[in-house]
Amino acid sequence: MAKWNKDTFLKNLKDSCMPHITNIVIDLVRYTDEEADSVSWGRGEGYGTMTFKCKSDDYGVISLFHVTTGGQIKFLLNNMRHKIRKKEILRDFQLKLESNFMMDFNEDDYDADIFYDVDSLFNTKSDVEKFISTINGISARLKQ
Repeated sequence: MAKWNKDTFLKNLKDSCMPHITNIVIDLVRYTDEEADSVSWGRGEGYGTMTFKCKSDDYGVISLFHVTTGGQIKFLLNNMRHKIRKKEILRDFQLKLESNFMMDFNEDDYDADIFYDVDSLFNTKSDVEKFISTINGISARLKQ
């Protein structure tokens, strides 16, 4: 596959992941499809990616997270640190991620955006809903 789209992404996801992981990623794809200002699909050969993007009047298009057909997610907090000058927006996103996942996302410990296995972060449907709420909040803040 040279280029990914929603159909090829979901087919590969279902073929390569356990059902509970597939369900989590499908929820995130569905949410992204409905709420993102822009969705981008990867172009790589090994696995597919989907990126949730938000349009901001001040900063242009900002990517908030990636999910992969391998059942992984990447929070693009460091990418945002390079683009967004309002530290309170970044701090809010960081605190919500830390609260949702009980992890430390400060600049010293989280100095590069990395992929996490979806099943290690999202154990219940409410975990997915809390993350979606976090993305809704940061999207709203970026549009102010």
